[in-house]
Amino acid sequence: MGPMTLLDPAVQPAGPATHEVTNQPPPLVGHDVAADAALLAGLDREGAGWHAADLRRLGRLAGSEEAQRWGDEANRHEPELRTHDRYGHRIDEVEFHPAWHQLLDVAVSEGLAAAPWADSRPGAHVARAASFYVWSQVEAGHGCPMSMTYAVVPALRTTPELAAAYEPLLSSRVYQPGLTAPLGKRGLLAGMGMTEKQGGSDVRANATAATPNADGTWSLRGHKWFTSAPMCDLFLVLAQAPQGLSCFLVPRILPDGTRNTFRIQRLKDKLGNRSNASSEPEFDGTVGWLVGEEGRGVRTILEMVAMTRLDCVTGSASLMRQATLQAAHHAAHRSAFGGLLIDKPLMRNVLADLSLESEAATTLMLRLAGAADRAVRGDAQEQAFKRLAIAVGKYWVTKRAPNVAAEALECLGGNGYVEESGLPRLYREAPLNSVWEGSGNVNALDVLRAMSREPDSVEAFFAEVGLARGADARLDDAVTGLRAGLADPEELESCARRLVERMALVLQGSLLVRHAPSAVADAFCASRLAGDWGHAFGTLPRGIDAATLVERALPQG
Repeated sequence: MGPMTLLDPAVQPAGPATHEVTNQPPPLVGHDVAADAALLAGLDREGAGWHAADLRRLGRLAGSEEAQRWGDEANRHEPELRTHDRYGHRIDEVEFHPAWHQLLDVAVSEGLAAAPWADSRPGAHVARAASFYVWSQVEAGHGCPMSMTYAVVPALRTTPELAAAYEPLLSSRVYQPGLTAPLGKRGLLAGMGMTEKQGGSDVRANATAATPNADGTWSLRGHKWFTSAPMCDLFLVLAQAPQGLSCFLVPRILPDGTRNTFRIQRLKDKLGNRSNASSEPEFDGTVGWLVGEEGRGVRTILEMVAMTRLDCVTGSASLMRQATLQAAHHAAHRSAFGGLLIDKPLMRNVLADLSLESEAATTLMLRLAGAADRAVRGDAQEQAFKRLAIAVGKYWVTKRAPNVAAEALECLGGNGYVEESGLPRLYREAPLNSVWEGSGNVNALDVLRAMSREPDSVEAFFAEVGLARGADARLDDAVTGLRAGLADPEELESCARRLVERMALVLQGSLLVRHAPSAVADAFCASRLAGDWGHAFGTLPRGIDAATLVERALPQG
């Protein structure tokens, strides 16, 4: 037996194992996602306090390890297109990981599709928005078919016979995947086929043609550029009829059980939203039914667009909240330079700023949902406010989401750049809602259009922010400045983004001054309205109660 060396296990120097894990935060699981002070206060304020218990139940599921695993798996295992079966028959189906279906099953059963349209309780649309906000923190992609299904109902109601047939199934809380004759299913999902490659948001440039048939149906021929969730049962499609751009209901399966022509050319290779299939379908003799009046397609879908834009605000607010939670949780458990990150003054300023941005978005989202709920029930003042405020909120909140996601990721350092942290998925997802349902320019121009054509919407907007008059001088000055900025209509388009941004900040400030704790309202007015706001997060001025803001960012329950 030869001499022992340092390479022999028996003579290795004693010491701690190199793989011992220290100073890493525990997984953020087992908490209640709905334990969100701004969310719960707004839920009650906007008339849906009756939903609190169910929302907390959903929040606990959203915070569970199982639900978070569904979200991860649905994005890691992306949908796959099957154009033909093994025998060569055209099928045009998309296969999803089981986690996608689990997410959708929860979403539909919790009423995130069109259920509020069948609920007569005041606040039903607010309750749905709150649940959408909570459940989207698990995974955002599956919210797309939920949002479209929710939004198609107002458009369908322009044609009562179609609404009578399909609305009960769209508002069902039963998720039944698979392509079959829609009226034989227990629940339906709906999608939209609006944009084309030559026009995008300029839908009047659409080239898809619709030809009337003798039996009252229409035949569509053309190509759509961005049709998400192609396994939905029904689609609202814009096409050029003899009297102009019109809206049509196009089912995947016809009433006799045969497949409608819906040739999926490819699935989009997207930056984010990877769990959700987005497709380019081709129509060739595809059967559809006219929705609304011929030649009035844009008018038919206007209310639908308002609802999907509301969901853009809700989805972005949800993402901002989840990103802020992740950052605060990490900082509360990670030590550096002799203490916890959350106790370091500069990090506290960053987290407080993120918390402030998130709370402002959540509070605005709930106010918009309340306006939508009351407008549906016939409140003309709320309808006028909603017309302008949703476009304003959509522009600003969706613009802020990517900044929040990027800053939250940075709070985790290198750990945040790793896929397993979940922050890269939020980062990729963040820009989507600023693009969907009209880019920033489209929304800013829509605000100008509403101000010009519907002056009652401007009056309703200033009546809303006027409810906080006298409560904070910085807010009062901002409102005065905003009114002055509307004085020169010739210059409005070139500075439309600046105007709409200011409108959003004034509206958020007025809501926080009226409803949020004084520490939140003071920080917002000081940093967003008084001109002492840096361009990066973590630049809140001195004297802000950062401790209160950070406390509101931490996971609860």
